[in-house]
Amino acid sequence: MTQPQTFREAYEVLQRHAQDLRNSDEPNIDDLLSVVTQSVAAYKVCRQRIDAVEAALKEALADVGESPSTPAPSGPRADAATGNTGTAARARPAPPAAEDAEDDDVPF
Repeated sequence: MTQPQTFREAYEVLQRHAQDLRNSDEPNIDDLLSVVTQSVAAYKVCRQRIDAVEAALKEALADVGESPSTPAPSGPRADAATGNTGTAARARPAPPAAEDAEDDDVPF
């Protein structure tokens, strides 16, 4: 069998070997070395592809964050989008209590 070249091919090899091992009551020890060797090679291909994507994402996100022409998002929408629960989100004043609103001179 040829070594997988793409993530998809490598992932399929890993899936197939895992399924074969799950379905067998007694693994064929004579084939086990081949299964392990193929699985390790497939894992390495997957790991390389995942590492490359992570590195590309970090670079892309770093470029976005360092861009002087694109201001960083701020305000409640940015906090909701980014999940930021820092002190800025907690420092917002609470809405007035119901009794405070009744004391107001606003007629409506």
